[in-house]
Amino acid sequence: MSKVQHLKMCLFVLLLSPVIIFAQGKITGTVTDGTNNLPLPGANVFVKGTTTGTTSDFDGNFSLNVNSFPTTLVFSSLGYETLERVVNSAGAVNVTLQESATSLEEVVITGLASSTKRANLANTVASISAGDLTGVTAQSEFGSSLSGKFTGAEIKANSGAPGGGISMRLRGVTSIFGNQQPLFIVDGVYVDNSSIGLGNNVVSEASGGGNTSSTQDDASNRIADIDPEDIESVEILKGASAAAIYGSRAAAGVVLIKTKRGKKGKPKVTFSQTVGLRSPTQLLGLRDWDASEITAAGGDPNAPLRDYEAEIFDHTRVSSTTRFTTSGANDKTDYFFGVTHKNEPGLVDNTGYKKSSLRLNIGQKFNDWLDLYITSNYINSDADRGFFNNGNANRTIGYALAFTNPWEDLSPVDGIYPSGGAGSNALETVALTTNEEKVNRFIASATTNIRLLDTENQQLKLVLQGGFDQYTLRTRSIFPQALSYFRSPTSLRGVAIQGTTVNTNYQLSSFLVHNLNLDNGLSFTTQLGNFLQDFDRNTVVTVATGLNGSQTNLDQSTNVSTDQNIIPQQDTGFFGQTEINFEDKIIGTVGIRADKSTNNGDSSKFYYYPKANLALNLHKFDFWNIDAFSYFKPRVAYGEAGSFSNFRDRFTVFDGELIGGNSGLSPNALLGNSDVGPERQKELEYGLDFGLLDNRINVEFTIYNKSVEDVLLEVDYPTSSGFTTKIQNAAELENKGVEIGISANIIDSGELTWDTNFRWWKNKSEVTRLDVPSFTEGGFAASLGTFLIQEGKSVTQIVGTYDATAYSAAEIAERDPEGDGFFVYGNAEPDFQLSWSNQISYKDFDLSFLWHWKKGGENINLTTLLYDLAGTTWDYDDTGLDPSGTLTNGPYRASQAFVNPDPVIEDSGYLRLREIGLYYTLPEGLIKYASKVRVGLSGRNLINIFDYNSYDPEVSNFGNNELGNNVEVTPYPASKFINFHLNVNF
Repeated sequence: MSKVQHLKMCLFVLLLSPVIIFAQGKITGTVTDGTNNLPLPGANVFVKGTTTGTTSDFDGNFSLNVNSFPTTLVFSSLGYETLERVVNSAGAVNVTLQESATSLEEVVITGLASSTKRANLANTVASISAGDLTGVTAQSEFGSSLSGKFTGAEIKANSGAPGGGISMRLRGVTSIFGNQQPLFIVDGVYVDNSSIGLGNNVVSEASGGGNTSSTQDDASNRIADIDPEDIESVEILKGASAAAIYGSRAAAGVVLIKTKRGKKGKPKVTFSQTVGLRSPTQLLGLRDWDASEITAAGGDPNAPLRDYEAEIFDHTRVSSTTRFTTSGANDKTDYFFGVTHKNEPGLVDNTGYKKSSLRLNIGQKFNDWLDLYITSNYINSDADRGFFNNGNANRTIGYALAFTNPWEDLSPVDGIYPSGGAGSNALETVALTTNEEKVNRFIASATTNIRLLDTENQQLKLVLQGGFDQYTLRTRSIFPQALSYFRSPTSLRGVAIQGTTVNTNYQLSSFLVHNLNLDNGLSFTTQLGNFLQDFDRNTVVTVATGLNGSQTNLDQSTNVSTDQNIIPQQDTGFFGQTEINFEDKIIGTVGIRADKSTNNGDSSKFYYYPKANLALNLHKFDFWNIDAFSYFKPRVAYGEAGSFSNFRDRFTVFDGELIGGNSGLSPNALLGNSDVGPERQKELEYGLDFGLLDNRINVEFTIYNKSVEDVLLEVDYPTSSGFTTKIQNAAELENKGVEIGISANIIDSGELTWDTNFRWWKNKSEVTRLDVPSFTEGGFAASLGTFLIQEGKSVTQIVGTYDATAYSAAEIAERDPEGDGFFVYGNAEPDFQLSWSNQISYKDFDLSFLWHWKKGGENINLTTLLYDLAGTTWDYDDTGLDPSGTLTNGPYRASQAFVNPDPVIEDSGYLRLREIGLYYTLPEGLIKYASKVRVGLSGRNLINIFDYNSYDPEVSNFGNNELGNNVEVTPYPASKFINFHLNVNF
C-alpha cells in the first residue's frame, strides 16, 4: 500500500470513527412507578422490533447494549401502560410508567410456545389474575374460585361436601356421552381431572347395586388438588379458534394455569393465616305437625319432636389455611417456594377435607442463548365425603332423613342405635360409616429455550418441554356390620370397599419459534412443533361383604369381588402456526394441528384441526378520526377442535364368566367399531372491542356459532348379530351465544379508586342432526323428568310424561305434537348469566365484592318429592301449588309422582353474593421486620336469593355429567363462609 493510500485509509477511519462510536453504545437508566414515584423492579426494556432487551432490577435500574442509533426502546410492565422512547445516543434514559386502567397490554398465550398482547387478540381469551382468584376471599378449591369471573361459562359446585366436585361447561353442551369438561393445563402439563367412583352402589343401590363405576358416588374431581394460592394467572380458551392448537382434547375448551415464580429484587418471604367459619347456606326445617297429624302417622303426639336435620347439619365449623412462601430472582436465577396446609371440617360430623401442598419452581438462565425453567408440585389430601345422594335402599343420610319422623328417638342405647322407621338411622350412618379419598400427587414440568439465531431483524429458538402428572388415589368405604340395616343374617352383613387408582400422564414436546421483523412494518411469528402424550389410568375396586364381626379388612369377610378398569391412551402429532402483524394495525393468524391417537378406530389416521383469525386496530390507521374511541377493534376467528372417543369404543369388550365352574369370557353386548373417530367442533366467532374516555371504559362484545359434528352415540344394533349396541358418530349439535364484558374505571382520584366490571352471557343449544330415533338421557325416568335428545330441539330440554286425562285433545296436540307421550317442562340451560365485580380502594382500605345472577334454567328436584312421599316435607301443609286449590303442597306433589313431573321441575336461578372482602394495610414500619402487614375480613356465598325449594340450586346427583348435573337427590347441603385473614410480607 502506498503512502497516499495509507493516508487516505487513516483519514477514512478517522472520519468513520465518530459514526461507529455514535452507532453503538450502552443505555442505562431507571424505571419508576408513576403513581407512587418509586422504583419499578422487573420492568421489561426492549429494542423495538427485536428480542434484545433486559429487565429492571430491584431499584428500577437497567443497562442495555445497543448496536446502532437512533433506536426505539419499549418499556413495559404488567399493569402499566407500555411506553416507547426514541433514543439517539448512548447515555442515561429515565422513564416513568403509568398504571394501566385496562388489560390491553397484558400478554396472552396464542400458541403452544408464543403469545401476543391482548390488544392484538382476534378471539376472546378470559384472563384471571391471582388477585381475582384468591385476593378477595379464601377458596376451598380451584374450581370454585372461577365462578362468575368470566363470560361463557356455567360452573356448578356439584355437592356441598368439602374437597371439591365441580362441573364446568364452556359455551354450551359439546357432547352427549363424551367428556365435556375442559382440558386443564398447569405450566404446560396436561393434568388429569377425572371423577372416579368409590364403589358405594353395593350399599346405596343407587344404580341397582353393584356398579362400581357409578356416577352417583359423590366423588370429587382431581382439579381440586391444585392449590389456587400457587396460581399466578389463568387463561380460559373458550372458543375453538383459541383452543384449536390443542387439537382432539380441546372441544370443551382449555384452561391454562400458570403458577408463580420469583421476581427480581430482594428475596421475599410471606406468611398468611386464614381462619374461617363454615355454616349451612339454608336448612329446610320441619313440617308444621299438629297432634292429629302425628296420631294419623302412627306417632305419639306427646313425644318431643326432634329436628334431626338441624342435629346433623346445623353447625358452625372452624377451618384454617396456613401458607408460607419465599421467592426471589437475579439476572440469572429465579425461584419460588410455597407451602400450604388446609383443614376444612364439613358441616356433618366425620366429614371434611385436609390438604397439604408443596411447590418449588426454579428458573436458570445459563447464558444469552440457553435457559431452563422447572416446576414441581406435591399434593397430599384427605377428603371424607359422607354418604349422600341417591339410594334405593333408604341408606344414604338424606334418604333416611326424608323418611324419619321427628317423634322417633334415634339416639343409641348402650352404644346400639335403633333402626328407625326409615329402615336406617341417619345418626348411626353419620357416626359409623367412612367414605374417604386419599390422594398423593406429583406434577412437574421442564421447559428449556435454546436461542439458535438472534439478529436485528429475526430470531429463532428451539423450545423443549416435558411434563409429568402422577397420582395415587386411594378410596375407602366402611359400612360395618354393626349398622342396623346389616344386622339381619340375610343382609350383606357389613361392607368394606377399597379402591386404588394410579394415574400417570406424561408429554414431550418440541417447538421451533421464528420471529421475523421487516423494515416495511410487517412482522411474523411462526412456530412448528411435534408432541408425544401418554396417558394411563388403572383403577382397582375391591368389595368385601359379610364382614367378620367388627373387622373391616378385606380378608376378614365372606365374599370378595374385584373390578379393574385400565384406560391407556397415547397421542402423537404435529402443529404449525403463523401470526402476521402489520404495525399492530392488522393482525392475522393461521394454523393447523394434526392428531392421531390409540383411542381412534384407526390409530394411524391423522385428524386435522385448522384455525384462522383476523383483528383490525382501526384506531391506529391514519384515516381514523373518531376521538371518542380510545381504541376500536373488530375481529373474526374460526377454529376447529376435537374430543376423543372413549378407549372402549373401538373394541368388543369381553366380560368374565363362570363356565362349568371354570373362569371364562363372553362378549359384551357392545360391539366395537373400528371406524369410530373423535367428535369435531367448528366455531365461527365475531367480536368488537372498543375503549371510551381514554380507556376509562372498555367494552368487549362477542357472538359465536359453534357446531359439534360426529357426536358419539350408543346406538341399537341388530340382536341377531349377538350384540345389542354399537358406538357411532351419529349426531350434530349447535350452540349459539352472546358474551358482553364492560370494565370501567369509575373513580381515580389518588386516595380513592373504584373499578367495576359487568359480564353478561347466554347460550342456546340445538340438536341439528340425529341419525337415530329420539331418546332420553340424563335422568332416572321420564315420569320423574329427564332429557330428550331430539332433532331440532334444545340439547338440554327437560321432558316428562303427563296424565292424558287431565288435558283436552287440543292441549295435548299443542304440547305433544310428536305424539311421543312427553311434554316439555323446562330447560337446564340458563336464560342468561350476569356478574358484577367491584374493587374499591381508599387510602389503606380495600373493598371488593362479586355478585352473580343466574336467570332461569331448571333443576329436577327429587329431594322434595322424597319428603312428600314420606309426608315430612317442610312445606307439606302449605298451599298454592294445586291448580284446583284442593290439596296442600305435599299431597299435591305426591299425587303427581311418577305421572306428571312438572311440580318437581323448578327454576334454579339465583342471585348470589359470591365474594366480598374488606382489607386494611397497616402503616409501614409499625411491626419490626415486616415490610407489609394486611388484615382482612371476607365472605363467600353470604347472600343467596332463590326460590328453589331445597338446599341450593347448585347441585348434582350425577357429578360432572353434563346432561345430568341438574338432578338433585338428597345432597350434602351447601355452605357459606366467613374468613379472617392475616398476611405478612417480610
